Amino acid sequence: MKKEFVVGITGASGICYAARLLEVLCRDANVHLVISGVARQIAAHEGVDLSGFTATYHDIDMIGAGIGSGSYRHDGMVVIPCSSKTLAAIAFGYADNLITRTADVCLKERRKCILVTRETPLSKIHLKNMLAAHEAGATILPACPGFYHHPKTIDNLVDMVVARVLDHLGVDHTLAERWSGYDA
Repeated sequence: MKKEFVVGITGASGICYAARLLEVLCRDANVHLVISGVARQIAAHEGVDLSGFTATYHDIDMIGAGIGSGSYRHDGMVVIPCSSKTLAAIAFGYADNLITRTADVCLKERRKCILVTRETPLSKIHLKNMLAAHEAGATILPACPGFYHHPKTIDNLVDMVVARVLDHLGVDHTLAERWSGYDA
């Protein structure tokens, strides 16, 4: 049986992370995709096409969609990138659209909910919101690639972050080299 995931894309720079995650997940899993209006604007600005993925697209305002219910079973959710606004909404249960509603349901049902934050620098408010989301059960996974694999391209850096997301979803991959120690 195929795994099933929800991907929410919100209005923060770094839409390339979402596109790469979708490329990988849509190969072998059923994917539900929700894109905010601001994310669509940023995707256009950053030159990233979010159409054409083999996914079930949901309108962000369709709060009554199946994925927004605790009785709808799936294997986890990723918000990538996760804007500071969405982080705050998720951290404090303000479920005013399908992304925040589905994340709220993931937290109450104790399902994987990964928030790939992209803001920098972080204010005290951002840090408190991250802690609140973490305490509610979310995984905070900032888009901070490592460099031990000696990246040569931006794609290598993107793959490093997406690889960490896939690890936390329990999805096998070969996107990035794993650290094996200084002696390796």
